[in-house]
Amino acid sequence: GVFRFMRKLWKLYHDAENRFCVSEEQASPEELKILHRTISKVQDDIERFSFNTTVSAFMICVNELTELKCNKRAVLGDLTLLIAPFAPHIAEELWQLLGHEESITKASFPIFDPAMIAENSFAYPVSVNGKVRFKLELPVDLGTDAIRAAVEKTPDYQKWIGDQTVKKCIIVPRKIINLVI
Repeated sequence: GVFRFMRKLWKLYHDAENRFCVSEEQASPEELKILHRTISKVQDDIERFSFNTTVSAFMICVNELTELKCNKRAVLGDLTLLIAPFAPHIAEELWQLLGHEESITKASFPIFDPAMIAENSFAYPVSVNGKVRFKLELPVDLGTDAIRAAVEKTPDYQKWIGDQTVKKCIIVPRKIINLVI
């Protein structure tokens, strides 16, 4: 399992022909969110001496970055720094390939930015009589009245409610919207 993980990590930095291939493009907000969520988790786990969950966080991060086909230096440089205490030899090799002259042990740990993981919207599952029928992406700062109005404007609402009347609308912010007919 560890070998497969390390191979996946290595593939983030290399193309199909195993050539080092890291781009200088700006990282997307999604990629930065994954990175900063991992920085936070690793930092907390190291402070609590909970190293097994740190390895799990690395695996989740590498899987998500692989899914996004991320090969950006801004993300992969910090990921290399994060993984260095756990896999020092491969981290040192990747650090040198990234173009750094001095050892990775001399570099400082990445700094967590809470603004990078802040959620701007939430995908509410909308259920009718207890069964989830559709999802609706809404800003997180909407009040319950605005959420209800937004739900009533969607075509899916008309599809599932039709000419029936809603007896009760239960809205749990950042959780679920339940319509009772």
